[in-house]
Amino acid sequence: MRKTLIPILAFVLTLSSCELEETIYSSIYTEAFYKTAADAEKGLIAVYDPIADMCVGPALTIVSDFSADQCYPRAVVGRNTLTLFSYDPNYTTQRTAGRLSEAPQQIWTSCYDGIEKANWIIEKVPSASMDATRRAQIVGEAYFLRAFYHWTLTKNFGDVPVKIKASVDQAEAIVGKSARADVYKQIYSDLDQAVAAGLVSGPTVEKGRPSKEAVNALYAKVALYNEDWARALQKAQEVINAGKYSLMPDVRDVYRYDREDLARVENIWAYESEGGFSPSRGHQLSGLCGPPNSAGAEYSRASFGSMFAYQSFFNSFDPRDKRRQLLDTSYVDRSNRVVPQRSITPITTQGVLIKKYQDPVSTVGNLPNIPILRLPDMYLVAAEAEARQNGPTALAYGFINVVRKRAGLDDLRTGLSKDAFIDAVIQERSWEFFAEGDRWYDLTRTGKYLTEVPKAVNNVYPTRPVQARNRYFPIPLDELNANPKLEQNPDWK
Repeated sequence: MRKTLIPILAFVLTLSSCELEETIYSSIYTEAFYKTAADAEKGLIAVYDPIADMCVGPALTIVSDFSADQCYPRAVVGRNTLTLFSYDPNYTTQRTAGRLSEAPQQIWTSCYDGIEKANWIIEKVPSASMDATRRAQIVGEAYFLRAFYHWTLTKNFGDVPVKIKASVDQAEAIVGKSARADVYKQIYSDLDQAVAAGLVSGPTVEKGRPSKEAVNALYAKVALYNEDWARALQKAQEVINAGKYSLMPDVRDVYRYDREDLARVENIWAYESEGGFSPSRGHQLSGLCGPPNSAGAEYSRASFGSMFAYQSFFNSFDPRDKRRQLLDTSYVDRSNRVVPQRSITPITTQGVLIKKYQDPVSTVGNLPNIPILRLPDMYLVAAEAEARQNGPTALAYGFINVVRKRAGLDDLRTGLSKDAFIDAVIQERSWEFFAEGDRWYDLTRTGKYLTEVPKAVNNVYPTRPVQARNRYFPIPLDELNANPKLEQNPDWK
């Protein structure tokens, strides 16, 4: 499948006067493909594959989490550059340490890989000979994924190239940057197409595929990032009011390895590392979280103690908050002894264990669900969007209190100012979505990263010199060298 779908360039190499000359011929095999239902389904699976590439690293989560104020890595070369903001446009340290799969460069590469594959589906599948309803759904899924990839790019890199035409030659692959506003305009257009595609509604959709509600959920979150408050509220309410998804009674069950099918009532869209419609792919989160040497009985059999939560983040929780139970200051080892987390030196004496990605059964570290869009996100998007427009209304309070109630907390104190209420929503998001690759973008979109990140320190990282330029990552130097129409982000020149 990959050999069929991935563009193949035939090179004729000739040596002349000690110089290497190169002639490029187009050999993208498209004329004989995308003709049948089987071709269309296989092509669509390829559009999903870059998500796995980002999750296996797992750049999709740790690029954000290691930059923010909740989680941090063991101070090993390559990972700590995100925490210390010591990366450069070449991502030199990650490259040297063999960790490019965990770097922002992986996000850039994977997203444009997915966009290119989506473009072929969008252009070719409408003429495929197959059931019309399924054909429309396949094209709709491709629009959804293209929107997701462009959104992932712009929230990480700012102004980025918008690519909406498949490349049949090298020249068409070289595209300049679009302003952030134009990127969002294209994302909206793609999501409108996906909404109209007749996707299946509710959690009964095949594992890993987006439902109709997933499209609206992504739309709501995209609009929130674009400060399009009315649209964000509308789309979030459409998801909530559809009644197809609900909060699990116990928040801990969302992440239990033996509740992954039941959790789809809340997980609107998730990365499926095993058991989905595409070939199984592992990931590192189960191994990164937990004590070293696979010591914890509840954790992965392949955990190696490389991702922790800051003690200050643990302390920020109300002790009654059930979500705090997804963190641990001790663990039960395989001899049934309770071991304080501070004893796992010399890695750290101040690290709190993360329990969202436990998998004590699998020997390869596969966890079926890595959430991308969850129903609580819609309640909190709606709360923030309503407050941004109209202040802390009863409607806004109602949305945030749904999430707080499930966490075992009292309703949010009434009488807050508009700014205080919005701050409370952002904080609620921090407690709800920690270690899910969300927090850094909440900090950057609100401008809070410059004040909040320096507070997240410990004896491993006593200072964290975040700068204004860190709002967006530098465009990878490899891409600048390959594309003469690209320009580096201004703060990184």
